[in-house]
Amino acid sequence: MMSRNPTASWQSGIPGLTGGGNLPVGPSGARPHAPGGAGAEPTRPTVTVASYPDYPSAQYAVDFLSDNHFPVERTAIVGTDLTLVETVLGRMTTGRAALAGAATGAWFGLFIGLLFGIFTVGNWWAVILVGLVVGAGWGAIFGAIAHAMTGGRRDFASASSLRANQYAVTVDASLADQARQLIARMSWPGQPATGTPH
Repeated sequence: MMSRNPTASWQSGIPGLTGGGNLPVGPSGARPHAPGGAGAEPTRPTVTVASYPDYPSAQYAVDFLSDNHFPVERTAIVGTDLTLVETVLGRMTTGRAALAGAATGAWFGLFIGLLFGIFTVGNWWAVILVGLVVGAGWGAIFGAIAHAMTGGRRDFASASSLRANQYAVTVDASLADQARQLIARMSWPGQPATGTPH
């Protein structure tokens, strides 16, 4: 008989509450642990050892730590003050949308043509060419239809990216002194150091 309280089954996996571990199975097939329950990985205290204005500098610092045999699995690069930037690439017309769709469809058609061409005894170049042409044709049709369905509300192409104003290199608190000493010895290729050790 089904329980009248739908939360009873998953709450039973939390220590201190009655019942057995009945949390639902996750996508990986493993049964997740209740927050704070047995088996939950404890969080380790971390310390910021350096801050940088751009990601390549923070990446270079972590790479330097790795080259000096620092346990980089205990480090993280944390971006703060995130900003979403959408860069407009240009005007989008139905023709351009069809052209972009044709290019995407051509790649897919080429893949299918190669796949069938492997098992073709006769003229396998013709199979690849047909796959390329059919893919480009269908891609152009779908690209044009997809753009027409927007009703002119988005007549431009763009690319979105996340940017941070600051990138902090953090390490486990127990390794902070070792990381600071290594970063203090770090030399920057062709430019002065931009990191600010804490």
